[in-house]
Amino acid sequence: MDSNKIKEGVKLILEGIGEDVNREGLIDTPDRIARMCEEIFAGLGSDASEHSVRKFDAMANDMVVEKDIVFYSVCEHHLLPFYGKAHVAYVPGEKVPGLSKIARTVEVFARRPQIQENMTALIADAINDNLQPKGIMVVIEAEHMCMTMRGIKKPGAKTVTRVTRGVFEGNYDLQNAFLSAITIDG
Repeated sequence: MDSNKIKEGVKLILEGIGEDVNREGLIDTPDRIARMCEEIFAGLGSDASEHSVRKFDAMANDMVVEKDIVFYSVCEHHLLPFYGKAHVAYVPGEKVPGLSKIARTVEVFARRPQIQENMTALIADAINDNLQPKGIMVVIEAEHMCMTMRGIKKPGAKTVTRVTRGVFEGNYDLQNAFLSAITIDG
C-alpha cells in the first residue's frame, strides 16, 4: 500500500470540500486515514488459502454450520462501509478445517473494496477449493452505509446474498436446513 498517495489523496479531498488541511483537528487526519486503510484493506495482500493449510480427518458427513461471523467491509462503488454477518455451511469431504479457519476466510475477503455479491462467491469458492467439501453454502446479510447515509437513506435495510456449491445446489431441503439453523438464536 502506498501511504503517501493515500495521504495526498485525503488532503485533496479535504481541500476539495472546502476544509483547511492545517486546521488543528485535521492536521493528522491524512496519516490516520492511511493507517486505517492498511487495516481495513489488509485482505488485498492476503491469500485465503493460507488459512486452510491445516485440516483434520472427518468422521461425520452431516452439515457443519458456522453462523453469525461478524464482518466489516467497504463498498467499491462509494468507498463506504457495509457490515453484517456471514453464515457458512459445508458438508465435509474427507477433511475439516479448524473452526477459526472459516471465520478467517471471511475476514480475508471482507477486508477489500468490493460488492457484497462478489464477496459471497469468493468466500464460497475459496472454502470449496481449499477444503474440497461435498458442498458449501454461504449467506451474507449486511447493511450498506451507501443506502443508509446517502441516496435512498434507508437505515436498517439489509441486503442478503447467497451462494451454493456442490450438494447444496438445487437441494432445497439441505438449503432450508441451513437457513433454519442460522435463524435459531442461542
